[in-house]
Amino acid sequence: MTLLAPHHILTVTVENKPGVLSRVAGLFSRRAFNIVSLAVSPTDDERFSRMTIVVDAESAPLEQVVKQLNKLIPVIKITEVPPSEGVERELMLVIVKAASETRSQVTELTAIFEAKIVDVGYEAMTIMVVGEPEKLDAFSDLVKPFGIIELQRTGRIALPKLARESTRLRSVKTGRG
Repeated sequence: MTLLAPHHILTVTVENKPGVLSRVAGLFSRRAFNIVSLAVSPTDDERFSRMTIVVDAESAPLEQVVKQLNKLIPVIKITEVPPSEGVERELMLVIVKAASETRSQVTELTAIFEAKIVDVGYEAMTIMVVGEPEKLDAFSDLVKPFGIIELQRTGRIALPKLARESTRLRSVKTGRG
């Protein structure tokens, strides 16, 4: 699931109300913008949620995405996090076949990737991997020969890298909030 195509990462602060996620997703769908990843969570202020939306840049020019999002009433703030200037992470849970003869090899790969075994059965184990999407891709490629029983990924979340010299975020004002 590596993103080779250019993409935009937007963090969108929205009102924490029912139906907001549906309205945002519907907007993207109607405009034929491809959402590569979408993660939503509450913020420290219970009135708001933060959406991290990764959009295929070829299907959705940034200006068009921002313009369309600004039309939605529940959108408070939109911030672009350029991929080179953000910290991106994703979480993956994967159940891997790990019979007694291969268990040590799977455990060794887990340690190399600084992943964590979170559940163990007689013939399989569940492993949690956190990191950049490329790390998750590499781990799943390496455990595939053992047999992946099930795999689930959260989608990306991102925050800007901390400023060391000057602020590098591009904030787009909505006139609200």
